[in-house]
Amino acid sequence: MTVSEISLGCEHLQGKSCELIDEVIDAAIDNGINYLDVFMSEPNVRTNIGKALKGRRHKVMIQGHIGACWVDGQYKVSRDIDECTTAFEDLLTRLQTDYIDVGFIHFVDKMTDWDSLPDSDMMKYVLSLKEKGVIKAVGMSSHNPITAKKAVESGLIDVLMFSLNPAYDLVPGDRNMVEIFNEVFEGKEQDFTSLTLEPARAELYRACEEKGVAITVMKALAMGTLLSEERSPLGVALTEAQCISYALGRPAVSAVMVGMQSADEVRAAAAYYNTTEEEKNYTDILGRLGMFTSGGRCMYCNHCLPCPSHIDIASVNKYLDLVELDRHTADSVKAHYFALDATASSCISCGACEGRCPFNVEVIERMKRAVQIFE
Repeated sequence: MTVSEISLGCEHLQGKSCELIDEVIDAAIDNGINYLDVFMSEPNVRTNIGKALKGRRHKVMIQGHIGACWVDGQYKVSRDIDECTTAFEDLLTRLQTDYIDVGFIHFVDKMTDWDSLPDSDMMKYVLSLKEKGVIKAVGMSSHNPITAKKAVESGLIDVLMFSLNPAYDLVPGDRNMVEIFNEVFEGKEQDFTSLTLEPARAELYRACEEKGVAITVMKALAMGTLLSEERSPLGVALTEAQCISYALGRPAVSAVMVGMQSADEVRAAAAYYNTTEEEKNYTDILGRLGMFTSGGRCMYCNHCLPCPSHIDIASVNKYLDLVELDRHTADSVKAHYFALDATASSCISCGACEGRCPFNVEVIERMKRAVQIFE
């Protein structure tokens, strides 16, 4: 499969109108983007993407996720074979297609998640789909380099979707994350003039290269935070082209799934092909880093769901981030916050979300903070 290096992450299309989704798909195809990620289980966005692709399904390749389910009106990561089968068949129906190019085993982060998979009904189902031609290749999405490497070395997967950007990848030589976090917390100045790839990630990328497993990148922009000096976990701002260039420069990377929610955003991402090498160069900026706080930041992925109180945790965190960045936005953001079906005050502090979060966000404390600010 030959895919466009700039590819379309469709997650931000959820909740958008059929007309807007059609415009985004139009712009993507017109700008040479031929690869789409559809992980969302919410029925309407699947239906609207299917309508947008009607008559031109052959022009794109889709990575669709198996195990991303819609249960009782909420997104849920599931390994229940009945739920997974129903959700995947729903994906085919709503996308108006009889095949998915890469069928992704969705969200395998913990080592125990992977260890239980090879001999499971889930894996048997996925491999049977490949044998029948319903999927052309087997993929897996993960945020954990150690778990992902074990999956790659098993020979069972062809494609890995992985969270990759310089904030996740880079630490100074002979240092570890815990030490850096503690020193940053204590206010000690950091020297980031010499950067090296975090060892577990370096080993993963090498393993993918050796095994011929392609990497498709998620979180290349860290939900846009890398583009803002105030919000960046690195403390410096990178451009979109620099983030994309960094990701494409890693071994085995084939495509960067850029989240786009308008035709203008599609064209802005596709403009990468016309940028100069100087504009893509990120090394000078990374060499001037003064802080490193990549852990514990919400990436709005909602992998923490389902919530027993039906809180849209990603949206609460997003509104909280907006207000904490600029207090002047509080009144306008508050209206969006109270439009949610359930606000942070519905949190029962069960902790299930924190156990699922791939980015170690202290969700319970964030919900308490949202209550303090908004309510």
